Amino acid sequence: MTDTGQLLEEMNERSREVFRRVVEAYLETGDPVGSRRLTRELNEKVSAATVRNVMQDLEFLGLLASPHSSAGRFPTESGLRLFVDGMMEVSDPSSQDREAIESELQSTDESVVTLLDRVGSALSGVTQGASLVLAPKHDAAVRHIEFISLAADRAMVVLVFEDGHVENRLFSPPPGQTASSFREAANFLNAALAGHTLSELGEVFQREIQHHRQKLNELARDLVESGTVIWENEGTDYERLIVRGRSNLLAGSAEEEDLERIRNLFDDLERKRDIAEFLELTDAGEGVRIFIGSENKLFSLSGSSLVVSPYMNSDRRIIGAIGVIGPTRLNYGRIVPIVDYTAQLVGRLFTDRGQ
Repeated sequence: MTDTGQLLEEMNERSREVFRRVVEAYLETGDPVGSRRLTRELNEKVSAATVRNVMQDLEFLGLLASPHSSAGRFPTESGLRLFVDGMMEVSDPSSQDREAIESELQSTDESVVTLLDRVGSALSGVTQGASLVLAPKHDAAVRHIEFISLAADRAMVVLVFEDGHVENRLFSPPPGQTASSFREAANFLNAALAGHTLSELGEVFQREIQHHRQKLNELARDLVESGTVIWENEGTDYERLIVRGRSNLLAGSAEEEDLERIRNLFDDLERKRDIAEFLELTDAGEGVRIFIGSENKLFSLSGSSLVVSPYMNSDRRIIGAIGVIGPTRLNYGRIVPIVDYTAQLVGRLFTDRGQ
């Protein structure tokens, strides 16, 4: 397949018009488009046979496909990519869509995570897709650590950050822990904090353990070593990912093939770690990116599309991402500006808060 610009140049005006109308009709209805419909709609008077010949040529180029010989055509993933890159008309978000998203960012008292959760819900409502919001990593220094025993095989570590943020994380402690070992481990760790961020603490604690190994009893040492693994591996990308609006993907899907596709998509969404790592790729550049079907290996089985945009903080550094996922026949011209607008609003939130 040649690149978008070259392929569009090779298509004559009639081919481009037929292709555009097929794609737009398919994105609107989800149904294959027949030559009779196009014959009625085209600006110039052409026969149905001429339109069928043009559609066959487009099918030969890999831009259109047909479920069977007597049916109409629908765009392939390559065709959708050509349309999105070279022919799509993007409109500004409507005032109603803007207000629906803006209203969720009015509060100055709620935490950023709460606001992002609400923005995700609003975005899924506006787009009727599933929204993905990758929240920023928490980079503030840790002020205090405490262990709390919940059961013989379950404990919680409480992390208090210098900016007042508090996180509670559950983990399985080494066997035989006592109230005394919990206290000793916490005292040891708090003495070593020294204003370090969470991402720095794993290495700091390992160094401190080696240096003061004899001062810690065996139980407390096991707990500290267990804790450092938890802090290094938990609270990472997939825990920062907020997914809202899964049920929207089921709306209007009665065909067994569609339901199977959505089941596959739900399985993909459960593997949130992979999706979060994928969204980190938005760090590669600014602006909205569109991944159609198998272009995104994470959603290749479900044949879904992802429209995603990074957002930045007051230092113009990319710190997270906003996205919408849905079937490949998304209304890209409407979804793209909504995602872009939402990402700009979220970036402004962090700028206003000086973060």
